[in-house]
Amino acid sequence: DLQICQHRTPTCCTKKMEESYQAAVRRERTQSIQALNFELKYMIVGHITAFQEAFESLLRFAENRTSSLFETAYRPMAKEAAEPVKELFTDISLYVLGAETTVESAVLRFFDSLFPLVYSRLINPGITDLSEDYTECLRLTRQDINPFGRYSKNMVTELSKSLWASRMLSQALSLGIEVINTTEHAALTKECSKALVKMQYCPHCQGLTLIRPCVGYCLNVMRGCLASVSELDAQWREYISTLEYLTNEMAASHDLEIALTGIRNSINEAILHAQLNGPQLSATVDKVCGQPKQQEGNLSSDNIVPVKEATETQTFAMAHASLNNKRREFIKNMKRSRTFYASIAERLCDGDLVMRDSSTCWNGEDVV
Repeated sequence: DLQICQHRTPTCCTKKMEESYQAAVRRERTQSIQALNFELKYMIVGHITAFQEAFESLLRFAENRTSSLFETAYRPMAKEAAEPVKELFTDISLYVLGAETTVESAVLRFFDSLFPLVYSRLINPGITDLSEDYTECLRLTRQDINPFGRYSKNMVTELSKSLWASRMLSQALSLGIEVINTTEHAALTKECSKALVKMQYCPHCQGLTLIRPCVGYCLNVMRGCLASVSELDAQWREYISTLEYLTNEMAASHDLEIALTGIRNSINEAILHAQLNGPQLSATVDKVCGQPKQQEGNLSSDNIVPVKEATETQTFAMAHASLNNKRREFIKNMKRSRTFYASIAERLCDGDLVMRDSSTCWNGEDVV
């Protein structure tokens, strides 16, 4: 009553043993593919971790530098500016990690929140009445009168370029893990299970427990079983090329480190621009939002403080030079996996599974 290991000579197998063998080959095949995938998956996961750690560290550094700008140069508004600064960097982090948001909305929302503070603390430091309605009017007016000139748009452009490449790389790495996980659990067809039992266990039914399959026979069986997985070959090669392109972009025109550490300067230039155009802005705001209450003896608004470039930037650049090295190393290793799915049958037929250095092997029907 055997279904798979039918043979003319007497056998020591039963139908129940054949079923056990089918369960065994399924388990073994999953384990073999997992073992092959492990190194590749470990490398991608390692890079995701390194990338996210470096990104978070860079983000914290850029946020601290931006906060210190307000504490050293724009003291009157430092406390109130802390929340918009925090929101800006949270939005940037969410964008890079794949959230449905845009760099433009994050930056413009920040400048919307910043304008009421710049207007009431620097341009007209005598304002006492900053009601919700008046603040909201200032926020909305920012979009029309453009108090920060080209600097707000420039910041959107600079950040969009570098953050786009980082966002794409982050998503691409996650996609790689997803693909590998899916191939690990690709179901074996009944025909495949039977072919694997015939190849690996039918010799046992003849008492030939030390005879292993012939190389060519193993390759035929594995290629048949893994036809759907090896179809990924073209897409996997394209995927590696995309990773290479993104990492090159991040190291060139889309340099994340330069863009994030430049946020402080962009904001400083924007505030200086607004202060220099204070009288015109005040005239326009008075027409649109009305005149707010003033303190007696209005304070001078002539308090533009030049900001010195922080010296820690150089130290930071050195610390993050290693990120570029990690990227290069990662791509070098990933390029070695270009043929991963094309050669999966060859890899599975390697090692102990087949008989390589012997004149006798199992061809599916007999020992040859």
